[in-house]
Amino acid sequence: MSDIPTNTPQNRIVKNRRTPIGEILLKDLKKNKMVYLLLLPAVSYYFIFHYYPMYGAQIAFKNFTPGKGILDSPWVGFQHFAAFFNSYYLGRIVRNTITINLYDLIFGFPAPIILALLLYEVKNTAFRRTIQTTTYLPHFISTVVLCGIILDFTSREGLFNNLLGLFGIEPIMFMTEPSWFQPIYVGSGIWQEVGWGSIIYLAALMNAVQELFEAAKIDGANRFKQIIHVAIPCILPTIVIMLILRMGRMMSVGSDKILLLYNPAIYEKADVISTFVYRKGLVEFSYSYASAVGLFNSVINFILLVTCNRISRNITESSLW
Repeated sequence: MSDIPTNTPQNRIVKNRRTPIGEILLKDLKKNKMVYLLLLPAVSYYFIFHYYPMYGAQIAFKNFTPGKGILDSPWVGFQHFAAFFNSYYLGRIVRNTITINLYDLIFGFPAPIILALLLYEVKNTAFRRTIQTTTYLPHFISTVVLCGIILDFTSREGLFNNLLGLFGIEPIMFMTEPSWFQPIYVGSGIWQEVGWGSIIYLAALMNAVQELFEAAKIDGANRFKQIIHVAIPCILPTIVIMLILRMGRMMSVGSDKILLLYNPAIYEKADVISTFVYRKGLVEFSYSYASAVGLFNSVINFILLVTCNRISRNITESSLW
């Protein structure tokens, strides 16, 4: 009997199965307490500002009044959702939200990828760092300052009209013409975020297997063919993951920038779901109605995220989960 091993992998597995999960977690907590301590601020942030507020989402199904509070406000079911679906503004705000996101997806999503590929091909380190710094800096400009710059540049006496005047073109009132709002909104967003967004793709390129590029050079591939056949396949999993995350925001457009830029003359093209929620919730004090619209928006984004993730997993084998 003494020859029978007692510390085999099978015996250790059985022993671990008998150990209560609470005891295992407690031991791990004691062993890695500093790691959990570092994790605590991030967990607290998400719990306080993301998970705990979900409790208040129930007011979308109630006729909420601050005096009665969430619990005592009467239930009205899907009344606010029905009112939104029958709203005169439904078509306009959904159309504008989707259009802006499509423009950003078509022109804004490839921009940091292209910039990263171009920067990777730059061999002069000093020049590459200068370009990187120049393209990163706009990311740190606040939304208020950015909108001020846009309004100044697009005014009648602004930079854009002065440049047009050099070619004999009459001044254009950009911010009172509905057709100009969406290109200006998307274009300024690309200018502000293209450098910052390229960091992820540039890091993926730097971590790519350099032997693949050397093999392509030996086979006679020029710079363009190296990008097409080596560089892009190396960062394709990263592109797919970022695309899935981007598709999860197809029904979301930040309200801050639009509120600072738009005016009644361009509501036709500038009004989106987030600005509609702002007006209904904070201007008209229709809290339940605004919550219903916001909940509808979040559900659609969640469905898009799950759908795109499943399609990506089936086609490319790259996915978030």
